[in-house]
Amino acid sequence: MFNLFRKKTPIEKLQNEYKKLMSEWHELSSTDRKASDQKYSQAQEVLCKIEKLNN
Repeated sequence: MFNLFRKKTPIEKLQNEYKKLMSEWHELSSTDRKASDQKYSQAQEVLCKIEKLNN
């Protein structure tokens, strides 16, 4: 119950953004290759940010 009012950490925000981008990438992978590649590169940038924060 108390987690309801807790603010998300920067890592949690980036992880949510990464999951969103990867799901969009997966949906686009079968229809639009160029947009799919763009989403994947954005997701990789977010993943690099997550790794930097973890280290």
